[in-house]
Amino acid sequence: MPVRTADAEWTGTLQEGTGRMRFGGGAFEGQYSFGSRFEEGEGTNPEELIAAAHAGCYSMAFSGNLVKAGFAPEHISTTAVVHLDKGESGFSITGIELKTEAKVGGDIEEARFQEIAAQTKDGCPVSRALAAIGDISVTAKLL
Repeated sequence: MPVRTADAEWTGTLQEGTGRMRFGGGAFEGQYSFGSRFEEGEGTNPEELIAAAHAGCYSMAFSGNLVKAGFAPEHISTTAVVHLDKGESGFSITGIELKTEAKVGGDIEEARFQEIAAQTKDGCPVSRALAAIGDISVTAKLL
């Protein structure tokens, strides 16, 4: 399986500095700052990228699960809302809401549709990664 990469740079202090993030494949490059992350400033932030990854993964997985169940997905649209909150120990992602709409060919009952949607939430790779962070390691090099 392929390995995916992205990189980020930060220049300056936390509140006055600026940064850039890039996807390894070149499909995205954007600036981020304290204002775009913790206020309503212009630019992106890590939480938006997590939301994009989660929404994209979920939509693809939902399509696959519908097909496995014998249904024909025609269109799936998912929005992920990532909540970043400040607690006693600092900032944390405290919740992610997946909001999805799907057009499905064939005769699918509402209960079965909801069952597949719930199974997908628990099973897509990004959901599993975000729900099961156990060991996080860092390799650091001082320049």
